[in-house]
Order: sequence, then C-alpha cells, then structure tokens
Amino acid sequence: MKKNILVLFVLVSLALGTRLHAASKQPNIVLIMADDMGFSDIGCYGSEIKTPTLDQLAANGIRFTQFYNTSRCCPTRASLLSGLYPHQAGIGLMTGDNKLPGYRGELGRDVVTIAEALSTGGYRRYMSGKWHVTKHTRPKGPKDNWPLQRGFEKFYGTIIGAGSFYDPATLCRANSFITPANDEKYQPKTYYYTDAISDNAVMFLQEHAKESPNKPVFLYVAYTTAHWPMHALPEDIAKYKGVYDGGFSEIRAARFERLKKLGLIRKDLNLSKQSDDWEKASNKEWDIRNMEVYAAMIDNMDRGIGRIVTEFRRQGTLDNTLIFYLQDNGACAEGFGRYKPNRPYRTDYRPLGRDGFQTKIWPPMQTRDGLPVKNGPDAMAGPEDTFTGVGRGWANVSNTPFREYKHFAHEGGISTPLIAYWPKGIDPKVNGKLERHPGHIIDLMATCVDVAGVAHPSEFRGHKIQPLEGVSLKPTFSGNELNRKDALYFDHHLNGAIRDGKWKLVRYGDSGGDAKLHQWQLYNMNNDRSEQNDLAKTNPDKVKLLAEKWEKWAVRARVKPWPWKVD
Repeated sequence: MKKNILVLFVLVSLALGTRLHAASKQPNIVLIMADDMGFSDIGCYGSEIKTPTLDQLAANGIRFTQFYNTSRCCPTRASLLSGLYPHQAGIGLMTGDNKLPGYRGELGRDVVTIAEALSTGGYRRYMSGKWHVTKHTRPKGPKDNWPLQRGFEKFYGTIIGAGSFYDPATLCRANSFITPANDEKYQPKTYYYTDAISDNAVMFLQEHAKESPNKPVFLYVAYTTAHWPMHALPEDIAKYKGVYDGGFSEIRAARFERLKKLGLIRKDLNLSKQSDDWEKASNKEWDIRNMEVYAAMIDNMDRGIGRIVTEFRRQGTLDNTLIFYLQDNGACAEGFGRYKPNRPYRTDYRPLGRDGFQTKIWPPMQTRDGLPVKNGPDAMAGPEDTFTGVGRGWANVSNTPFREYKHFAHEGGISTPLIAYWPKGIDPKVNGKLERHPGHIIDLMATCVDVAGVAHPSEFRGHKIQPLEGVSLKPTFSGNELNRKDALYFDHHLNGAIRDGKWKLVRYGDSGGDAKLHQWQLYNMNNDRSEQNDLAKTNPDKVKLLAEKWEKWAVRARVKPWPWKVD
C-alpha cells in the first residue's frame, strides 16, 4: 500500500512539474505599434472602423483606459525601446542633433533596447516596420543605430518616419536599401506598405519555426498606419463608402456614446469642444474621402495583425505569446498635403526604374513611374499619385473625447489604447476587463524583461546603462495594482505635463525664435479627463507642488537644458 502511494506521489509530482515547467517557459513577446491614431480609432475603444482582430485580443485580454505615450513619433519609439523617458534615450525632440544631452537625435549608448536586453535571455529578435530613432538615414551613412546594430537579427522596414505607402522612402531589408521593385524576398501582386509590414513579420515567424522553433520570439511590428499620406487600396476604401457623409459631429457623438457604454470613460464626462464646423467645410466630398481612406488604412492593418496572430496559432505557440497593441501619439492635425500647390506640378520627372530610391517624403515626390504626386482638395486621397493629411476636423473625432492632438501634452496628444493579450499569462478572471491604473510607454521594457525572466543590464558591451524608469505591468495581469513610486512626466516642444495620482498639471509651449511657456493648468483626472475645468487658480499650492516636482524631473531626465532660449 505504501509503495502504491509512493508511486502515485511520484507520478503526480512529475505531472505537476511538467505543468510548472510549461507555465514557466519564456513567452513570445510581440509589440505592435500604430502611427498617428487617436484614442477612439479602433472598435474596442469606440470606433465604427472594423478591427475584429484587435477587438478579439481585447475581449480575451486587458484594455488599459489610461495609458500614455509621449505625443510624438520618434520620442515615443525611443521610450518604447529603452524603457526611459525620451530625453534620457537621446531623442527628446526629433532626429536632428541639437548638441544637447536630451536632444541628440540618436539612441544613446547608455541605454539598451528591448531587443538587446532580450538577446541575453535566448530570444530571437525580429522587426518589421518603422524605425525612426536615428539621424543617419542615408544608404552609405553610419548604421550603428539601425535595428541590426541595436539588437535585432532581422529587419524589414523604413529608417525614417513617413512616406508613400506604395513606394516608401528608406525602405530596407537588414542593412541594405531596397525598393519594392528590386526586393528579391517579397514581390506581391500589389505592393502596399502596411501589407508588406504584416507579411514580412509573418515571414520572419515562418523562418523562425524552421531555424529555431525551441527559442522564444521577440517581434516588434511598427506600422505607419495611419500617418499621412492618406493611401489605401481601392477595395478597402470601398468598405467605408458613405460612413462619414454625416460629418465630424455625427461620428464624434456616436463614438462618445460608445466609449461611455464600453466603460472606457465616465458616463458624466464632458465632451471636449469640437474643433471644426462641418457646415463650414468647403470641400466636403474631399474631406469625406480622406476619412474613408483613413478608416481603410486601419482596417487593412487589423487584417495584417490577424495574419500575425494566425501564424502563432498555426505554430501552436499563441497561448504563450504576450501581444501588446498601442499607438505612438494622438491623431494628427497637421496640414501636410491639405493645400493647393503654389506652382504647377512638374511634368519632367523621370521614372525611378527598378533600383532608384525615393529621396523625399514631403513636399510631394514622384511615383516610381514618373508621375507627379498631387496634393490639396483637387486630389482625392487613396492612390499613389496623391498626398494628403486627414485634417484637424477628423483628428478631433479620432481623439474623442479629448482635447488637442499629436504634439501636445493634453490628453488628445498623449492618450493611447493599450491591449495586452496572453492566454497563459493573464488570469482568466481579468479577461475582457478594463485596467484603470495609469500606465506609460516607459513601462513596456520593464514588462518585457520581467515576463522573460531577464535582468535589465547595468552595463552592456562596455557601456554603463541607465536604470529603467518604468514599472512592470505584469501585476495587472492578475488584477493587482502597479508598483509605481513616482508620477508620470511629459515634455515635447515645451508642451509639458505631470500626472500624479488623480492630478494632472499641463501647459502649452511655443518653440522657435520666441519660445515661451504658458501658464500651468490643473485638472482632476478622476472626473475631468477631457480637461474642461481648470482648477489651477483655486489650488495654487497643488500647482506649486507639482510644478516643482516636474522641474526636478526635467533636470534629472535631460529635458533641460532645452535647445531653445525660453522666456
């Protein structure tokens, strides 16, 4: 009898050990970032745009309701990759070198990327999409801050931040410039950059299954959807015909109600002021078309994400794959491509041929066949010979219910959806739930090294490394609170903010020859996330306390000295 009990004990122990070993196996990690999209632009965050893949990930994962980026493309990417505030990573502004510690336009060597950190833990590391964290973007220039030199093993994508979706500038495979026409590994019937990003990500996963199926994957997928120019395939645009005929206020009101119904915002929240009057829009058909194309771009991206998810499922590894989806800044109100040119379009362009590189992203370039790229209300968005931005009115809709846009530190500039999906790592009791703790893009590196069981290095390849600023989001996967000991901070182009508990201090900044700082505004985020009721005058002590805290951070985090003389 005792012998039988002992045998049973051993068998149970072995079974438990096997399960524990499987549960502790390093997960695959996928970071998916979209570009220039607003808080309410995907279905599970209130949109009418069809995003069934993201909706399904959210339904079986967690949605964060108060997650933040840095309000601009390259600073956000620097923070994402490093786990630091962008100025600490060297990219507090854009990719130009201002000769100041926080504004070198390059990822510093005193930071490691997620890919570099995970390389110490046995991960294979792949990237598909937009890089945009180096000032060196020429074919023969230095490449020490390109993806393969910052921890990735395979790369397909663009080094700069924007460009044609039919013929992207600075398109690369590994360390070599290519064109859609001469890329030997990828020749689709119709080239479209969003599809190319998705397809090459899937290609990397398929190669991984053949080369190293027993090793975990880190995959960074950085879409340029839905950054200008508004380019989309005809069949995708057709899906949204008529959807936006009612104009800004109609779509914005519908999104506002869905956000409340989904529980993403308070039911008594006040909607921020509408930026543009649809009745005064002088080119309604053109503006409708711009938004139809914008929606089509997002629709296409979601289907591409679906192909990536399907490949993990096909390989039998989806259950132990942590997938994050987020966006790099709020929706874009910039005027690129929205005005008629002052001079006639050139007619003497020469075709670029198979090997000729696009050299410009703006003002409008030529097509590969030699046609001029047109902009302004006379050019209906979508095809490769057009170039337009979606415009402020629709950007205001995308950022529902918040005020301001990309570039600003108000909620419309820094708020992003964040979806976390991981069947084996997220407690089923929180599946489909909303996570209301504020989070920041600096937290993603901390989360990745945490779930991978990898230490963030204090030294790497002979360089001393700055410690992480973010905290791991892993506790939220079990319904627990984050272990954050400090506030969250923001600064871009002098637009500054601090989020400390329920309080947010925020201000506008004007950068340039006459740079100046505007007065601080104070908002209670518990009941006024749309920032409609400024409490600064009635809470001067709180303003002073938070402002002093922000100043100390600004010095520590290399925000100061600024590259401007500020009044």
